[in-house]
Amino acid sequence: MFTGLIEGVGRLVSNEARGGDARLRIAVGTLPFADVVQGESIAVNGVCLTVVAFDDAHFEADASTETLALTTLGALATDRPLNLERAMRPTDRLGGHLVSGHVDGVGRVASVHDDARAQRWRFEAPAALLRYIAHKGSICVDGVSLTVNAVDADGFEVALVPHTVAHTAFGATAVGDAVNLEVDLVARYVERLLASGVVPAGVRA
Repeated sequence: MFTGLIEGVGRLVSNEARGGDARLRIAVGTLPFADVVQGESIAVNGVCLTVVAFDDAHFEADASTETLALTTLGALATDRPLNLERAMRPTDRLGGHLVSGHVDGVGRVASVHDDARAQRWRFEAPAALLRYIAHKGSICVDGVSLTVNAVDADGFEVALVPHTVAHTAFGATAVGDAVNLEVDLVARYVERLLASGVVPAGVRA
């Protein structure tokens, strides 16, 4: 599990095709990395990947055909900045929201404009995901936990404070770029429970 609070910005060194899937080599950049171990999970632009090899400044991870098809990882250019977060520990503060690293779909940056010292970003999102996105709810965009300021039939808006722009890959993200989206875990489970006809004890149908 992750929190959506980015720990460092790295970059894509290489994306090597291997029998239909891919091996990614990633420079860790500003990510604290001294105690990394093989097999641990790192969220890369919101995608949970497993470390299969590493050195002092890089790690490698395999991306399956499913991951390449459903996320932006397969189309990223070499040297593209990447949001990185290591998996949370039981003792960590949950400063963002619970993020699984299992991307639900790909959206696109529709517009960016200044809003006082912050920036207002609008994203287009697939209709199948918009049903889970709520005003003042949480959304994970390229691995970053954000609060939804507005939502309509075509997309949603968030505000990025200067710190977020400066310490994530959003500083290198442009209008028209594709982004990974993960909706709130709670929304998915509530829908599943309601669809199954099972109403939890204490909840009125």
